[in-house]
Amino acid sequence: MKETILAKFAEVFGDDKEARAYFAPGRVNLIGEHTDYNGGHVFPCALTIGTYGVARKREDSKLRFYSMNFENLGVIESSLEDLKPYKEADWTNYPKGVMWAFQEKGMQIPCGMDLLLNGNIPNGSGLSSSASVEVLTGFILRDMFGFDVTNQDLALIGQFSENKFNGVNCGIMDQFAIAMGKKDHAIFLDTADLSFEYAPISLEGAKIVIACSNKKRGLGDSKYNERRSECEQALAEIQSVKKIATLGDLQEAEFEEVKSAIDSDIRTKRAKHAVYENQRTMKAVAALKANDITAFGQLMNASHVSLRDDYEVTGIELDTLVEEAWKVEGVIGSRMTGAGFGGCTVSIVKDEAIDTFIAQVGKAYEAKIGYAADFYVVEIGDGPSVL
Repeated sequence: MKETILAKFAEVFGDDKEARAYFAPGRVNLIGEHTDYNGGHVFPCALTIGTYGVARKREDSKLRFYSMNFENLGVIESSLEDLKPYKEADWTNYPKGVMWAFQEKGMQIPCGMDLLLNGNIPNGSGLSSSASVEVLTGFILRDMFGFDVTNQDLALIGQFSENKFNGVNCGIMDQFAIAMGKKDHAIFLDTADLSFEYAPISLEGAKIVIACSNKKRGLGDSKYNERRSECEQALAEIQSVKKIATLGDLQEAEFEEVKSAIDSDIRTKRAKHAVYENQRTMKAVAALKANDITAFGQLMNASHVSLRDDYEVTGIELDTLVEEAWKVEGVIGSRMTGAGFGGCTVSIVKDEAIDTFIAQVGKAYEAKIGYAADFYVVEIGDGPSVL
């Protein structure tokens, strides 16, 4: 891949003298969905697929962007003096947002750059192509200009840029999983205080399979922000009767005691998901530590049911992929992953069942939905790197 992107950089920008190549992974969350902005736990891992970049300093303040994934857009130009989100700037609002965030945090970028990207994460899939671009951009800025920031800082800067520059009220999980990824480990992260531990993932005789629904969705214009505000309102209502900082502070029994304070059936369901999903995530990590992959799979399945019935973020595409997966012998667990409303499912599938899984689920999905899903057998990889 390095040779390919350097050659393309030379073709687009004249030559590749003094250009450096980089990589930042995508991520998948194994369990713990829509808990990261509710003060709960998540359990994501970085993947070996992600975003590749080539960057080079310029003598002026001009920014030139090119994506091999959107070649029809050609080179999109901007400058360090004009770091504002424009609709016509398209995907470049993500790297521009990170540059803006660095400057907002007092790190002045001394010169412009030429930047070429090539991602092998399916776009709009829910595997965090945007967060991958954000962390990659931050990593490039640190490498290029020597800014004193840690990988954890890169995650926080990426989240800040997505919240404040791109207007998506995302939690910290995506950027954190990408910036802090570790091969063959998932990250058990408490989003309330960013304490975390690496948990080894040992799936002897099984693999992680991602099924991409190919239903396009945009986070900003989906119901993501609506769900978030429903949870915030439910939290405020519970706080009138119980002293808690986040929904993640509650255990199941405590929630059942105070849920009558929530003045809406819908908000009660949303808060219930946040509380129960957080507890499920903690139980899932404990199951993994006890080498009980069957229990882990059952908790994944329960997570999907809650996302479908209480949080209502799945939709016919994701439900079809998961419900068909549950019918296949050798599937240990399957659930939607990411924000929902399209995107992907994540399944743990025994090696001998993978071909059957892809064929059977793929056939049923196309018959019901009218177009095909894509399947990826993935591995857990490291965080960002210089190639």
